[in-house]
Amino acid sequence: MRTSRHAVAHRSTAVSAQSNPAPAGAPKKRKVKGGIVNVAVMVIAGGIIATMALPAYAFNPQAKQDAKFGTSVIDGMKSANSQSVTVDSAAAAPAVAHDTFTATTATQLREAAEAKQAAAERAAATAQMEAYGASYSGPSAADYLKNPPYPKFSLAQVFQVAKQYIGVPYVYGGATPAGFDCSGFTMFVYAQFGVNLPHSSSAQGQMGTRISVADAQPGDLVIMLGGAHVGFYAGNGNILDAPDIGRSVSIRPIWTSNYYIVRMGI
Repeated sequence: MRTSRHAVAHRSTAVSAQSNPAPAGAPKKRKVKGGIVNVAVMVIAGGIIATMALPAYAFNPQAKQDAKFGTSVIDGMKSANSQSVTVDSAAAAPAVAHDTFTATTATQLREAAEAKQAAAERAAATAQMEAYGASYSGPSAADYLKNPPYPKFSLAQVFQVAKQYIGVPYVYGGATPAGFDCSGFTMFVYAQFGVNLPHSSSAQGQMGTRISVADAQPGDLVIMLGGAHVGFYAGNGNILDAPDIGRSVSIRPIWTSNYYIVRMGI
């Protein structure tokens, strides 16, 4: 086979180009330069990421052997059990001071209110007694005992005389129509029949004859248990009495079952 002169010349030129590189300063191909730039960017980005991740690995050791630091002073104290503290006995049990105060109880408030009311009632009673002493000039119970207007004793008449004083105001210690207390009222009425009664409800309960409630008649004495009060039996479970301060002689229902009946003149 015969080779043409032009083919041989082409192969010679290619071999020469491979064995003799381009001189320095010759322009490089654009494709090769772009690839080198991409590789450099990837290397720099990887370095930045590694640098950012480094603190997390350096400061978060997974185990004790991964720690990058030596034992601290506090760790040494913990290992040596040096955190125990001894406290002086005086400081361990300090004296406790309590504020001193008092509170008024409900009972004390009630007692204070009752005492205040009692004082007011005593003052009112004193004022009443002063007016009472100057407002009556008629006979006293002692005068009637000397000369009783009703010498013949009758329960019915006792009750009729007692009803004459309905409306007389209550006065503590009073024993005249100017003002009665409970025992002063019964004493004054009975004195008009020549019956001498003490000025005391409890003492009057010790006199006369005690009878059953069923046998009581108007004019008999109603004595509250304990001798705290006295009045005239008014029939049908009622009492005629001088009640208390601020009220007057009247007939009213007996409000308790704790009472008994005393009859005078027998």
